[in-house]
This record gives sequence, structure tokens and C-alpha cells, in this order.
Amino acid sequence: MSLSLRDQLLKAGLVNQKQAKQVGKEKQKQQRLVHKGQIEADDTQARLAQEAQAEKVKRDQELNRQQQEKVEAKARAAQVKQLIETSRLPKLTTEDYYNFVDDKKVKRLSVNTLMRNKLSNGSLAIVHHGGGYEVIPREAALKIQERAPERIVQLNVLSEAQVPDEDDPYAAYQIPDDLMW
Repeated sequence: MSLSLRDQLLKAGLVNQKQAKQVGKEKQKQQRLVHKGQIEADDTQARLAQEAQAEKVKRDQELNRQQQEKVEAKARAAQVKQLIETSRLPKLTTEDYYNFVDDKKVKRLSVNTLMRNKLSNGSLAIVHHGGGYEVIPREAALKIQERAPERIVQLNVLSEAQVPDEDDPYAAYQIPDDLMW
């Protein structure tokens, strides 16, 4: 059978009988005064325990929020990858290139005339994928832009036909179709 702390201290000789009785009387006196309402109970331990519990709950909520953000980011990345892979156009091997700027560097993609026109008027877009670039339709690019705007390299403003301004001094000069830059 286990002994109380008081009995263990008495047995070890760390306190004597007189000291143990004095501590017991003090404790009973405190309990009587608390019961009568003359003094407040010493609840610092309980208050500290409640504060520690509240801090632990707060810390757990923060960790859960961070973990949830990681899961959502991973899901968004998977959605973007699936969108690109399902809607990308096949790569071409032609001598005709479309030049674009990515991170202050001029890059180029092999395209045909139709793809060049659609890239220029905004019907197609260029995105980062797997260390390279892919050409995808505008609708898929807009969905990707909602989830991961940093993946969009070029998405021109959609323009059906460019109508020259009335007061344009160069309106009489047409740009040749075979102009390459």
C-alpha cells in the first residue's frame, strides 16, 4: 500500500511529527476560511493549467491550419498538372518559331501559322510544365490562372479582329503577312 507524501517524508526523516501537524492545521485553516468566504482559494495552479491548455489548443489549431493549407496547395498543383496534360496541344517540329519573354529571357516555341495567329490574338496561351513550355487553349489557361497564376507565361488579351483607329497616321500602311521578327 502506498504511503502519502506526509508519511513518506516522516519515514525518511526529512520532517518531524510537529512540523507535519503544523502543516496539516494550516491546510485545514485555509480550507475553513475559503469555505466561509473570508479569503479566496489559491487557484494559480488551476489557472496556469487552463492557460497552458488554451495555448495548446491554439497551437494545435495553427498546426492543423498549416497542414490543411499544404493539402490544398498539393490539390491545386495536381489540378493544374491535370489541366495542362489534358488540354495541351501537340508539340510541333517546324522551322517557324514563336518568340516570347519568360523571366527577362527570350524563349521560343516551334509553331505553325495557325498557332502563331491564335497565340497573338489570345486564343492560345503558353504555360510552364515539367521544366518546359506547353501551349494550351484560353479556357484552360483561365482555369490555371485561378489556381496557379505563376504557371502562366503568356496569355494575350483576347481580340477577334484589330480595327485601326480613325486618326491612326499609319492606317494606310498594312503589315505584311510574312513579316518575321
